[in-house]
Amino acid sequence: METILILLAGLLIVAGFIGALLPVVPGPPISYLGLLVLQLTSAHPFSLQFFIIWGLIVFVLMVLDNVIPAYGAKKFGGSPYGIWGCIIGMVIGIFFSPIGLIVGPLVGAFAGELIGGQTSDQAMRSAVGSFLGFMASTVLKLIASGMMGYYFFINAL
Repeated sequence: METILILLAGLLIVAGFIGALLPVVPGPPISYLGLLVLQLTSAHPFSLQFFIIWGLIVFVLMVLDNVIPAYGAKKFGGSPYGIWGCIIGMVIGIFFSPIGLIVGPLVGAFAGELIGGQTSDQAMRSAVGSFLGFMASTVLKLIASGMMGYYFFINAL
């Protein structure tokens, strides 16, 4: 049973890291769940304080995940069309990795803003804002999921 729990926790950690890249999968909460599963093993590697701190970090990241892209778009004159275009571009870009992960959100945000009725200059400016906000949020999620992965691997192996 111990081995099954460790394998399950490891799969959750990996899924959480991948989910940090995908806008539709909540990466950090999945990674956090991996740490909780690891806690069920006989090693009990983490303290209550550790889980409270990481729970707060994950909660804040989930809030920021919705706020940062919108802030970036608004700061550069964007609209919800640009944000949705950025997300759709990211999903499509996954199939054209690694370049698609960078170009997809930018092109998607630009197309979204054009669909929203902005001129090409306005659309490019707000697409850059949407893209920067989206990438900042993604980097924060990757860092958090990577750190939780680190804690998993130093305690599970």
